[in-house]
Amino acid sequence: MDKDEIDLHRIPPEAPWGPHADRAFHGVEFLPEDLGEALNKTAMRVNEKYSSLPAEEKGIHIINIRAIEDIGYIQHESILLNSLCQDPDANCKHGLYFRDGKRKVDYILVYHYKKSSVSKTLTRRIHHNDSSARSIKQDHQLPGKGGHLDMGESEPHMDYHEDDKRFRREEYEGNLMEAGLELERDEDTKIHGVGFVKIHAPWNVLCREAEFLKLKMPTKKVYQINQAHGLLKKINSVIQKITEPIQPKVAEHKPQTVKRLSYPFSREKQHLFDLSDKESFFDSKTRSTIVYEILKRTTCTKAKYSMGITSLLANGVYSAAYPLHDGDYEGENVELNDRKLLCEEWASYGVFYKYQPIDLVRKYFGEKIGLYFAWLGVYTQMLIPASIVGVIVFLYGCATVDENIPSMEMCDERNNITMCPLCDQTCSYWKMSSACATARASHLFDNPATVFFSVFMALWAATFMEHWKRKQMRLNYRWDLTGFEEEEAHPRAEYEAKVLEKSLRKEYIHKKKRRHLPEETANKWRQRVKTVMAGVKLTDKEKLTWKDRFPAYFTNFISIIFMIGLTFAIVFGVIIYRISTAAALALSSTPSGRSSVRVTVTATAVIINLVVIIILDEVYGCIARWLTQIEVPKTDKSFEERLIFKAFLLKFVNAYTPIFYVAFFKGRFVGRPGDYVYIFHSFRMEECAPGGCLMELCIQLSIIMLGKQLIQNNLFEIGIPKMKKLIRYIKLKRQRSLDHEEHLKKKQRYEVDYNLEPFAGLTPEYMEMIIQFGFVTLFVASFPLAPLFALLNNIIEIRLDAKKFVTELRRPVAVRAKDIGIWYNILRGVGKLAVIINAFVISFTSDFIPRLVYLYMYSENGTMHGFVNHTLSSFNVSDFQGGTAPNDPMELGYEVQICRYKDYREPPWSENKYEISKDFWAVLAARLAFVIVFQNLVMFMSDFVDWIIPDIPKDISQQIHKEKVLMVEVFMKEEQGKLQMLETWKDKDMKKGENCNNHSPKLSRSHSGSMSSCHSYHIDV
Repeated sequence: MDKDEIDLHRIPPEAPWGPHADRAFHGVEFLPEDLGEALNKTAMRVNEKYSSLPAEEKGIHIINIRAIEDIGYIQHESILLNSLCQDPDANCKHGLYFRDGKRKVDYILVYHYKKSSVSKTLTRRIHHNDSSARSIKQDHQLPGKGGHLDMGESEPHMDYHEDDKRFRREEYEGNLMEAGLELERDEDTKIHGVGFVKIHAPWNVLCREAEFLKLKMPTKKVYQINQAHGLLKKINSVIQKITEPIQPKVAEHKPQTVKRLSYPFSREKQHLFDLSDKESFFDSKTRSTIVYEILKRTTCTKAKYSMGITSLLANGVYSAAYPLHDGDYEGENVELNDRKLLCEEWASYGVFYKYQPIDLVRKYFGEKIGLYFAWLGVYTQMLIPASIVGVIVFLYGCATVDENIPSMEMCDERNNITMCPLCDQTCSYWKMSSACATARASHLFDNPATVFFSVFMALWAATFMEHWKRKQMRLNYRWDLTGFEEEEAHPRAEYEAKVLEKSLRKEYIHKKKRRHLPEETANKWRQRVKTVMAGVKLTDKEKLTWKDRFPAYFTNFISIIFMIGLTFAIVFGVIIYRISTAAALALSSTPSGRSSVRVTVTATAVIINLVVIIILDEVYGCIARWLTQIEVPKTDKSFEERLIFKAFLLKFVNAYTPIFYVAFFKGRFVGRPGDYVYIFHSFRMEECAPGGCLMELCIQLSIIMLGKQLIQNNLFEIGIPKMKKLIRYIKLKRQRSLDHEEHLKKKQRYEVDYNLEPFAGLTPEYMEMIIQFGFVTLFVASFPLAPLFALLNNIIEIRLDAKKFVTELRRPVAVRAKDIGIWYNILRGVGKLAVIINAFVISFTSDFIPRLVYLYMYSENGTMHGFVNHTLSSFNVSDFQGGTAPNDPMELGYEVQICRYKDYREPPWSENKYEISKDFWAVLAARLAFVIVFQNLVMFMSDFVDWIIPDIPKDISQQIHKEKVLMVEVFMKEEQGKLQMLETWKDKDMKKGENCNNHSPKLSRSHSGSMSSCHSYHIDV
């Protein structure tokens, strides 16, 4: 084979779109069927760009590249040059600038390559100012027959897959230069086998893209912000002085008295903007956003369809793409930059008591991340009053525990109340006074103050949502997002690939029907090649319908039902564990062992639940992502919303199912002595403690909440990144030992950032806070200290997340957003659900309603004396079923004839013995009435709070209106100036015309020329 030929291997006939199906396949034409067997012995000479097939197309192996030049990828010498510089790091500030030290690096593309002896120059630089960089050979020739292969010719080993990736990169980078970007390549790095492409956006590109994106930029016009007057001004100044020690020491956080008027950038109206310092007019966050938008819409057509940076990353053409951090954040001689400032004033545990510098966070990371930390800060602030009230409620319970008559009656041994066995045969009768500690502890959380706290937390949730909406509007005004509307995003790479597959399938079916027709003419073939090579977007022609997605939807439905069923099954398994363990521990010979059965079983079961929840959380997160991927959403926003919905649904069920069981199901379906309900005919359903299930609900809620926060949120967030960092360090150390020269080089900024963790989105951060918000609001009636523990966790969480974003993650691409998206709707839903759940917890789980019923209907002296005896029913031990009576009925030292159990039933001496009594129905009616009244009252109060607090603060609405008026004034003045200038030019033009008309007849020959010259003015306004 000649060295400049391409070997076209045979394509199997059975391929779904092989040579028998389609002879012209997106840029590569196959030989006729009668020559199919000779493909291994022939070659074709091609002098044009080729279009390779993705690696996923099994059975298709087309390209065997022997010479880059003849395929059309030879670059001009001025494009790819060796990066020769005696001291390059001194000029480029260790990777923050190009080698010339003038052009700033706005974005980095990373790729892997293999060093080879036959490869040419490895370290190359791409220059923007050479017109030959954009001239690529266009002389397309149709593939023709070639000569026979010289099988005896020796050839060096080549990695065709790597060549394919390299050619895609070169075409894509050429297209980026066509878009106006400037590139510089660096393969001479400290990281072995990794190359970097530095991207710089020049001023004209920044202006063009800022106009396309409608970025609001500050104009020259400055106006005064309305300030408070009178008493309000004095109050604000006092608050400012008090809070000064807890304010971060950054310029962006200082109160503003003036503000620049902002307007969407326009190249025609550049005179409106302050362009005195063009280098800082577009900050690093805006520059990287602009470059990322260009990267997304720039195409690479070598894979048969239009590919953006997302597709190239997914196919491994590039391994990473990210903007650079502003510089180092630690060290003695480090220049002050925004990253270092954030690290000192935000991402440090020593400043936990300070406000967050939200404006600086937004300036560095963008609006979307800024809104997350602003929301987290508002949520944490609002937890302070909730925590204070929760602690007061808890202290009230502690103070009144000795005055609680029901618990005092339970602890009084003189009452001599004998309770029925807790299990069959192995358990014996027991004294109610043995549960004294549980009864006293229950009062800490089951007292009248908890009802007040439930109402308070429902109103707190409504106030929090309104406060956040107002804060969000203030940030929108401050960040110039008041008129921002999200535009339709670019289709995702997976969506484009799915649409391509659909179009190919249609094309294959169409060709199959037209097999009997003659072959396409050469002109049609050329047209098809041009169409494919031009990168026509198939997503503009084809779309995925519900029929295409039906298998994915069906899989989603079945999988989610299965996962929810799995969660229920695990909870059921824990119930079996509790029952069987309680029966086994009851066989203990020691009295202390028998007395601690309930505590042991409850604690171990909750720990098992916690471990299962943490494991399933990770599993469900992966499953939710997979289920969303097979749906193939069109845009990233649609993908994120669907992922959030699925992940929240699965994690909500996973976290709260054990708590729901204890709150609403445990002890409800037990039966009665002599007629218990059994699981699998052997395990008796477990009962609540004599003091009720609220204490156990409190234990369950506290352990799961604290365990998730300590283990999953904090330990995982600290431990896993440290472990990954250690693994990367060990790998790099091994590579350094292999290459001593690379070890001596100082790392560039883009190399350091490449070793950081990639940004995985805000979904995990929001998810853990929303689940915590559920713990704080849903079952707060049973655990008033939940807001306090949430507050302590969030104080650490803010600094932990800040440290992660500043020091451990690559800098994310700044994304504009005016709200927190779907998370706000989820928060509102959780807040509404919390009202209903707390109503049921107070009514059915606690003893609040039975106490009220007894106090006002059955108490003889208007006190709670006799309440415990009223809630207990009697059972004659002679009515036990065979094989269920205690093996040792004399364990208490006397013979028991009547034992008691907690229920509202008729006594054994009644005509309808063991039937449900009228007291039960009275209590049930009161419970249902309380649920209805509580729910509607609290909902009405929440809606009233929502209505009475305006979403937009009055001062902000005034400022927005003022901006509009000022902008109209600016344009009116500009129009008046234009009119005056035009009138001036017209007057001058008329005077010139009069002068030309007064010329002497001697100059009549040149009169026409003079008149034309008199009127040839160029008016530039």
